[in-house]
Amino acid sequence: MSAFYHLCFVVQDIQRATEDLTRVLGVTWSRVRTGKLGEWEYSIVFSVEGPPFFEVIQGAAGSPWDAAAGSRFDHIGYWSRDVTTDKQQLAARGAPIEFDSCPYGRSFTYHRLDSIGARVELVDLAAQEGFLGTWAPEAPTMPVLDLDGPTAEP
Repeated sequence: MSAFYHLCFVVQDIQRATEDLTRVLGVTWSRVRTGKLGEWEYSIVFSVEGPPFFEVIQGAAGSPWDAAAGSRFDHIGYWSRDVTTDKQQLAARGAPIEFDSCPYGRSFTYHRLDSIGARVELVDLAAQEGFLGTWAPEAPTMPVLDLDGPTAEP
């Protein structure tokens, strides 16, 4: 099994969710940031501790992070050396693409696994340096998903 680098919760109230995780589990957080993907605005934060990290996202209605039906565990995140190839392999293995950010100029995909009620996220390895610089400057370089063997180091 390849090492995942984060677990994500999609929430209705990012402030409440992070406060609860801090109070209950002692998680500490980077600062909350805002972003926009296509027409959707969102707020996002990662834990300071990691890897693996906690990610919490609050997104707009209709977005990939819509929590209108309630806050939830959403996905497990992996780095991918080749998102195009890996997304095709995951789909062929029974994890269909639920959302592909490539048309929005980004390089991540969400794949649905109905049996666990969550998704798998693939994120382009090229984004890892920026991730570390933004969220976790002291964290080590993280491994990539290896669909054909043991965890591979970037």
